[in-house]
Amino acid sequence: MLSGAGIREIDRAGRKILRQVGVRIPDESMLEQLRAAGARVDAGSQRAYLPGKWLDEILQSAPSRFILSSRDGKSDVHLGEGRVHFGNGGRVFRVRDLDTGEHRPTSLRDVACAAALVDRLENIRFFIVPCQAHDLQPGDYHLNTFYRAFCHTGRHVMGGCDGPEDVHQIWELAAAIAGGRNRLRDRPLFSVITNLISPLTLDPLVAETLRFCCRRGIPVTCAPAPISGATAPGTLAGTLAQMHAEALAGVALAQVFAPGCRVLYGAVPATMDLRKMEFAMGSVESAMLNAAAVQLARRYRLPIYASAGVSDAKTPDVQAGYEKTLSMLLVALSGADYIHLAAGMLDSGNTMSYEQYVIDDECAGMVHRVLKGIAVDGEKLGLEVIRKAGPGGNFVAEDHTVDHMMDEFFFPGLAVRSNFDIWEQEGGPGVAERAREKAREILGGGPNEFLDPGQISAIRRKFPGIQDI
Repeated sequence: MLSGAGIREIDRAGRKILRQVGVRIPDESMLEQLRAAGARVDAGSQRAYLPGKWLDEILQSAPSRFILSSRDGKSDVHLGEGRVHFGNGGRVFRVRDLDTGEHRPTSLRDVACAAALVDRLENIRFFIVPCQAHDLQPGDYHLNTFYRAFCHTGRHVMGGCDGPEDVHQIWELAAAIAGGRNRLRDRPLFSVITNLISPLTLDPLVAETLRFCCRRGIPVTCAPAPISGATAPGTLAGTLAQMHAEALAGVALAQVFAPGCRVLYGAVPATMDLRKMEFAMGSVESAMLNAAAVQLARRYRLPIYASAGVSDAKTPDVQAGYEKTLSMLLVALSGADYIHLAAGMLDSGNTMSYEQYVIDDECAGMVHRVLKGIAVDGEKLGLEVIRKAGPGGNFVAEDHTVDHMMDEFFFPGLAVRSNFDIWEQEGGPGVAERAREKAREILGGGPNEFLDPGQISAIRRKFPGIQDI
């Protein structure tokens, strides 16, 4: 997406922003810690300025590779090794009901159902707490959403927390499941999303949450979400320069708190449709921004928390299909480690859809097939079977065809490939209808239970705020 010169120019601009404009952190103790670490601080404006040499030294301690652990060890997320992982997204407040198709407020049950669905979808490799639970009170809100995630999926779990008290609860919960704090540090079963506010502002509660995570070995991202033309310049290059400054500031702050802590370069850039000032998260430019962000993170050998697979469409329709697939393909081809928002999201990230989870899993499978590429060797070239079949022959029944059919081709479960007559006899189902049936089948097969009765009893005794669904 960016030339080598373009990457260097945006990097220089981002570093200049950190050096000359700085980041506003309205918290005296946080600013004092940065001053003690060698940053330049102006208490009057509540800004920290990050000069280039200091920034380079601080960033050197950020790890280039680490693992976000799964419960069973079979679906660990390896970051920094050239692998691409797709996952869902979070903080949605509406759901498209699987039975009625109507939109309704999300609940704690939707967290559990989404976790169970993701656990059984092959190409969605990690789980982000997906939605607001409108039936929960604030005090034990995050405790309950993470608990339901741990109950119903063995994938790595990620989510946001509103402050250090919330993340402390989750840390204690995860330690109880992992078998202790040291085991959790060695194999982190969860990670935390924090967000720097664009432009260039870090809320004190976010900073405290970030510090808590870093000091306890909880992997974290501090992800800016600049909107081109609204909270960032109305040009793609300007948005990238500001986002890059914000993302580097998040990584640097994490390393000040705990050198060597596991942190992802965060990037959630998007655009506005400036004709009517509508948020346009599914725009082609949003996809381009995220693909470019991968290149900027790679310049510092940092794993990236990137965004793709979001659509502005309100239903699982053609618009959702082309917006999602384009962005997933662009960002994956750029080499993003960790692509969130890629499953289940509609309506610019405001609505989740169970059938969309299933459709997006198939899209992710197709993208993984593209990433695999075309293998070329003596066996795959097939000269012997071509010679055997000869002019006018066919290859359908040849052993060579059978031997390679499963590793050469991606076989979709939703796409219609039958001839018209058979399709018509089956009732003419489309992709959305097939996805809806698959989601019902998965969710109707009984709950995924990843905690045994003994663990559940012990956790409920320790955390009386856990609610039933």
